[in-house]
Amino acid sequence: MSKILGIICEYNPLHNGHLYHIEESKKIVNPDFTVCIMSGQFTQRGDTALFDKWARAEMALRSGVDLVIELPLIYSISSAENFSRGAINILDSLKGDITLSFGSECGDLKTLENISNVLIKEPPEYTSILKHELSKGVSFPKARENAVLMYLNDIRRYANILSSPNNILGIEYIKALKTLKSKINYMTIKRSFVEYNSTKTSENFASATAIRELITSNKDISKYVPKISYNVIQNRLKYGQFVPSIKSFEKEILYKLRTMELSDIVNIADITEGLEFKIQKAAQSCNTLDELTEMIKSKRYTQTRINRILLYLLFSITKQDMENSRKYLPYLRILGTTENGKKLLADVAKSKKAPPLVISVKKFMEENKNKFYQELLKKDILATNIYTLAYEKNSKANLDYTKKLITI
Repeated sequence: MSKILGIICEYNPLHNGHLYHIEESKKIVNPDFTVCIMSGQFTQRGDTALFDKWARAEMALRSGVDLVIELPLIYSISSAENFSRGAINILDSLKGDITLSFGSECGDLKTLENISNVLIKEPPEYTSILKHELSKGVSFPKARENAVLMYLNDIRRYANILSSPNNILGIEYIKALKTLKSKINYMTIKRSFVEYNSTKTSENFASATAIRELITSNKDISKYVPKISYNVIQNRLKYGQFVPSIKSFEKEILYKLRTMELSDIVNIADITEGLEFKIQKAAQSCNTLDELTEMIKSKRYTQTRINRILLYLLFSITKQDMENSRKYLPYLRILGTTENGKKLLADVAKSKKAPPLVISVKKFMEENKNKFYQELLKKDILATNIYTLAYEKNSKANLDYTKKLITI
């Protein structure tokens, strides 16, 4: 049975901290294959990836990864829970001796497991505390953090665990693994050097957030990213093929909102509690996304949650689409492979139980008649078609059909 190291990532872009995580994980697992489940053109925080999925797949393959599988759009821009469940389902379908390695701020697997157990079982005392916290009008993430702290009653150990992004994803990975009764092993590597989202730098390390800011400010990033990442980035910058943020689609989003009926808005994923009225009213008077989000955000609806909803609106992702994404296994859309990765790909292709492989989008769309997979892939194609609109030049459509599999 093949030993597989699995990593769930965005690599936006792949930097020295990511390379450290890949290399440390490989030292521990000593895998036959290293597989990344990677977000496509848009990310879990409701924003754009700075560079397209093929650029980031190449960075990964040249940094020690054997196979890059795209996490479909509907999962990659979902809540941490659905993001994790979609990625774990893909990893679990590979079949083998699989170990998931993820970074976390705390680096303590037992602490993350303890919290995940509470969130899975939802004991009555915890549920009661959560309801009380929500009644105060705070956001769900904050109410959940407060409830977990009070339930576990160990502030020294659990303080700030649920306010740290990588810890949250780690907990959701563990939840998904346990809920799905997966046999995947898992481990965590402590995030060192700089914090997630920090704009500070430390010697040769900087967060992806800091690096994106440096790139968009035309500042040197060479010491913070591996040489291969630097080369790919410079190539994309040279040809104007990058998308700084969701604000690049400001007018497209406002146009979409102004042309939607209220009945259409209310069917969009994650729109509840009459939010459709606030969105429609704001869209009629705002010129920018900043103005729009300022008018509709609240304690319940954080900036990140609103950004995700705006992407759901842009791509017409409905409540039914989201429900279907939780019912069915995603396909395996291959973005790139090494020669070694082709061996694993061949094994997956032979498996009768694995979800369908997508290597040629054209062939898959012609031959696969499964409605869920058809709709899932249409959203990915649409995501790329909209994404390239923000390029300075060469804003071509249908790249999912014309881009060849990246082979290293």
